[in-house]
Amino acid sequence: MLQAVSPSTNGAYRRLLALRGELTAFRRDLHAHPELGFEETRTAARVVEALRVCGVDEVHTGIGKTGVVAVVRGKRTSGRKLGGEDSPKAIGLRADMDALPMREENDFAWRSTVAGHMHSCGHDGHTAMLVGAARHLAETRQFDGTAVLIFQPGEEGHAGAKAMIDDGLFDRFPVDAVYAMHNWPNLPPGTIGLNTGAMMAAADRVVITISGKGGHGAHPYMAVDPVLVAAHIITAAQSLVSRNVNPLDSAVVSLCAMQAGDMGAFSVIPRQACLMGTVRTFRREVQEMIEERLGRLVESVAIGFGATASLHYERMYPATINTAREAAFAADVAASLVGEDRVIRDLTPSMGAEDFSFMLQNKPGAYLRIGQGGEAGCFLHSSRFDFNDEILPLGAALMASLVEQAMPA
Repeated sequence: MLQAVSPSTNGAYRRLLALRGELTAFRRDLHAHPELGFEETRTAARVVEALRVCGVDEVHTGIGKTGVVAVVRGKRTSGRKLGGEDSPKAIGLRADMDALPMREENDFAWRSTVAGHMHSCGHDGHTAMLVGAARHLAETRQFDGTAVLIFQPGEEGHAGAKAMIDDGLFDRFPVDAVYAMHNWPNLPPGTIGLNTGAMMAAADRVVITISGKGGHGAHPYMAVDPVLVAAHIITAAQSLVSRNVNPLDSAVVSLCAMQAGDMGAFSVIPRQACLMGTVRTFRREVQEMIEERLGRLVESVAIGFGATASLHYERMYPATINTAREAAFAADVAASLVGEDRVIRDLTPSMGAEDFSFMLQNKPGAYLRIGQGGEAGCFLHSSRFDFNDEILPLGAALMASLVEQAMPA
């Protein structure tokens, strides 16, 4: 059992600890029925059903295709002066709902029943935690303001957060700040981590198309080999970070896939080759520099071999940047739950990406990590990953406490 929080010192945790069985059953049902981005129809329906049982004031569906938003009003919604400033009158809490297109290799009773789909990132747990927060907030209403609970589709590469924003999320449900949380196997249960500033990197997709001249493998002098050009581009690209990025900054350039020729034609030099990969950065200036220099490198290397090449650079997710005030506040809330010794306020940023970044481009807020532990080597996106149900009450209590402490009754 999780021993990080004393039930006697936190009402939200004490109430939600009693609901651990219900939250676990709900989470495991979602795990057994995973749905991909913008296909979360069953998941959304289960969330709506649970929210109505919780007694929230409003439930709105179909936002950003399959997104759900719930509204819970506190005992008062007046707002007031605190420290010379207006206290926030609305707080947003976000959980992602989608699964990944991969086969699960677990054998427990709640393993995926959908071939080729799996909750291998813990979004089932995030959804269950936000439902738990909704239950507590709707039953107690010990806050002065409005809680906006955002159940987001399509985080895994579909930019579901942007889809909800484009669909009027913050116009219809204006909030003063927004928070999200993700489980983290590298942290022990009961530990919460974040930092002030960059939490996750921007994620860009690069596609490099190389055109040469096909020919016979026995007569390469009569061809222009795009495979050879691709090899030199791959090698040269490794210098972009080491020789262009300040060591105090961070960046990653990874060319992860290559397609050229026919595996059944061992003696045929193909006419074209294609490379695909990703660029990860925290700062826009570094991102722009890599895009410009990678484009020039690709073209010049190809020209040197008598070929041509082009770069398609797609900016997918921006960097996830916590705002200083909200990050400090969230860390204080976490400390009130688990103790200062279990809060990491300078957590190392991840080069992974997260589309909550779109919400943080629109609103102040913070992205937190909640430790869940796990077996060595069983990280996020593993075919044997499973969410740790022991942390469900803590995660739900943390979400609820962000609302209660931002807008005290």
